[in-house]
Amino acid sequence: MKSSLKIIIFIGLYALVLYLIYQIKNSDLLLMFLTFSLMIPLVYLLNDRFKQQQHIARLHEETLKSELNLLKSQINPHFFFNTLNNLYGLAVEKSELTQEVIYKLSQMMRFTIYEGRKNTVSVKDEIEYLENFIELNIIRYKNEIDIKFEQEIESGEQRIPPLLFINLLENAFKHGVDSQLEGQYIHFSLTSNKENIVFTIENNFDEKLLKENKTKRLSGGLGTENLARRLILLFPDKHQYESTIDNNRFVATVTIDLT
Repeated sequence: MKSSLKIIIFIGLYALVLYLIYQIKNSDLLLMFLTFSLMIPLVYLLNDRFKQQQHIARLHEETLKSELNLLKSQINPHFFFNTLNNLYGLAVEKSELTQEVIYKLSQMMRFTIYEGRKNTVSVKDEIEYLENFIELNIIRYKNEIDIKFEQEIESGEQRIPPLLFINLLENAFKHGVDSQLEGQYIHFSLTSNKENIVFTIENNFDEKLLKENKTKRLSGGLGTENLARRLILLFPDKHQYESTIDNNRFVATVTIDLT
C-alpha cells in the first residue's frame, strides 16, 4: 500500500514539473528534463542488476563454503573406530603403547574437529596430522610396512588448506595394505614453497583381491573423488591431479600452483 502511494505521489510530482516546464516554453530545458527522466529508470535497472549479481555471488560463495565444509567432514570415521578398538585391546594387555596411542588419537581428533574447520593451517601441523595417522596405522596392523615420507618444506608456517591429502594416504592403507599380507609399501612426498605445493604418493596392492571385493575400486572411490572436488573448489584452473595404475602399483600426484 505504501509503495503504491509513493508511486502515485512520484507520478503526480513528475507531471507537475513537466507541466511547469512546458508553461515556460523553454525547449532546451524540456529536452534536458525528458532526457534525465529517461536516464532514471536506466540507472535504477543497472543498480538493481548489480545488487542481484552481488546477491547471486554471495549465494554462490555460501554454497561453495557449505560444500567445502561437507567434503572436509567426510574423513573416514572408521579409522577412529578401529583405533579405539585397538586402544581397548592395548589397555587390556596393559601395553606400554596405550598412553602413546591415546595422545596421538587425541591430537588427530583435535586437528580434525577444530583445525579442520579453518580455511588454512600451517604445513607443519598438516604434516604432524599425517605422521600421527601413519603411526597409529602401524600400531593397528601390527606388521612391518615399508613407509617413507619425504619432505621438502620451505617454511613450516606456510598456510595450506587442511585435510587435503589425508584421503590419498587413507586409500593407500585401505586399498594397498589391506589387500596384502606382506611386502606392503607406501612411499609419499610433500614439497611446499611460495610457488607451488606438490604431493606424490605410491603404493602397491593386490589387484586380484580388490577385484573380488566389488565394494572397493582401484581408483580410490569416494576418497579421491572428494579430493578432486575440493581441488576444483579451492584452486580452479590452478591445479593438476593425476593418478595411474600399473602392475599392481598405484601412483597419484597433486600439483597446486600458488602464483
